[in-house]
Amino acid sequence: MVICGVPLLYLELAVGQFTGRGPIGALGQLCPLFKGAGLASVVISFLMSTYYSVIIAYSIYYFFTAFKPTLPWEECSSLWNLQDCWIPAKLNQNITKSPNSRTPAELFFDRKVLQISKGIEYVDSLRWELVACLLCAWFLVYFAIWKSIKSSAKVRYFTATLPFILIIAFLVKSLTLEGANKGMQYFFRPKWELLGQAQVWVNAAAQTFNSMGIAFGSMISFASYNRFSNNILHDTLAVSFVNAVTSLLVGIFAFATIGNIATEQNTSVENVIADGPGLIFYVYPQMMAKMPAARIWTALFFFMLLCLGLNSQFAIVEVVVTSIQDGFPAMIKKRLLCHEMLVLVVCVVSFLCGLPNVTNGGIYFFQLIDHYAASISIMYLAFFEIIAVAWVYGVRRISKNVESMTGRAPSLYFKFCWVIAAPLLIFAVWIFCLIDYEAPTYNKGQYHYPVWAVVLGWLISSLSILCIPLYAIYIFAKQRGTTFLDKLRQSMQSNLYECEKCGEHFCDHPDEIRGHEVQPMLVLKNSERPIGNGIHFDAMNYSSASNTPLTRSPITTRTLHTRLMLSKSKPVDVSTTVPASDWTESEKVIPKDDSPNPSSISNEIDDCVPSSSNSETK
Repeated sequence: MVICGVPLLYLELAVGQFTGRGPIGALGQLCPLFKGAGLASVVISFLMSTYYSVIIAYSIYYFFTAFKPTLPWEECSSLWNLQDCWIPAKLNQNITKSPNSRTPAELFFDRKVLQISKGIEYVDSLRWELVACLLCAWFLVYFAIWKSIKSSAKVRYFTATLPFILIIAFLVKSLTLEGANKGMQYFFRPKWELLGQAQVWVNAAAQTFNSMGIAFGSMISFASYNRFSNNILHDTLAVSFVNAVTSLLVGIFAFATIGNIATEQNTSVENVIADGPGLIFYVYPQMMAKMPAARIWTALFFFMLLCLGLNSQFAIVEVVVTSIQDGFPAMIKKRLLCHEMLVLVVCVVSFLCGLPNVTNGGIYFFQLIDHYAASISIMYLAFFEIIAVAWVYGVRRISKNVESMTGRAPSLYFKFCWVIAAPLLIFAVWIFCLIDYEAPTYNKGQYHYPVWAVVLGWLISSLSILCIPLYAIYIFAKQRGTTFLDKLRQSMQSNLYECEKCGEHFCDHPDEIRGHEVQPMLVLKNSERPIGNGIHFDAMNYSSASNTPLTRSPITTRTLHTRLMLSKSKPVDVSTTVPASDWTESEKVIPKDDSPNPSSISNEIDDCVPSSSNSETK
């Protein structure tokens, strides 16, 4: 977290806030050659949206189950339970515990909720109860984000604060349970020898990236809505601190409960811990059953889990929606007509792609895609993302960008992590992950995936991994250079305007730009995004952009009309301080004999005008 998590979070917030775009548009502006890294983050977010919603579906199922007269995981008398079902009350009946005994909560999740099959090769049929819950989950997601950041931000005020209140209540109760100290000893006593295993580092990196939202594109997307002068260092430290404290609190709550279960089952903590989503749905229901007014606390717990799942799902889907808007603004406006229709299409497609997770063999597919999409691919993506920004675009440039926004350059600690520490650590972890690679398993290694399932997992992983090299080849081939180095240099050149004299994006040399084309400096915000950077866009002539919150000089942007005028042999006297209304008619009209053809006009528009999702047209 210290070497990768905090520095990468700070970097992504800086990139998103400065460019005002999603991951594809932002990385494409800074380093076109690695624009595929932004595309890869969108692919990973889409893959995650298809199976992460299943956790929400499980939570909905348990939430409604909590309203039954008795909780079905309290006793062993239900039809789905086996003879080896075990509860502590059987000790009073002089019943000996079986070595293969299982708790009612385990049996309820496996045999009632999942109706689990023998393996991924036995798909069988859809679990229609879970399909209905999955549909309900996507219904909630759609109506929470259909108005973009306006609607989802309001929902988060509730879904992000309520869980903290409930976590504290559950934490206090869990610490009073018998055997809680046993779980605490396991949680806080380190096993230093495990640091020599690559999988421990891989899991640590994956957990850091998942909990902090790094490399998924969500932080870049959300930061693009910020005011231009927003203090991203405060945001970085706040998110990192809250994330660490929350992880600690939930860890204490979880292992105190696990210690209690291990004591009741007369077994070790290791035997109680489950992999995958089983930790939530095996362990916590048993703890809820011990609370006074158990049904109420169970309903509150799974409502809390529902809120937490929706929070993450909002961010994941927002990345996909924002990136599609950035990439295909004209098609969306023509075919889908409005933002709400685009969100609906994304939700429907993700719902359909998530149906394999709610079959009888769905939990095996869930574990497979989670392993390959969220662990292996995410580190590969994070490595190339930091290379694109810190190495190719340059740590000096990104530091100047941060200073232009906040008035304060990043510290030496951040620069060192961006350039050396984080890339080396991520690269080393990823390489050792491949060297010590082991095929995924389920149920503590009892089930091993067949070869075709492992191949399928790597194919799923390659959907995001191949985005970076394939898109780099495409960008390289588009360049007009005559030599390899010329094409490489052009493909790595940033699209952001820099003053030729001082190298600044914001400078006091507006008169020296006359007669020269001025690249669009920043992507502009739309009406849904907060207006704070003072950048405006005029489709026909130069417009004066008001000063930034840092009292920098006005920004001049390049538009279709001015590019055509600047392409003439006669230089045009351009002033950034003269309002468009004061221009003469002769300055606004293009001579007929020099009029460009329609195709060139469309190409210029594509280069100049930001997408409808991220632009504010004046």
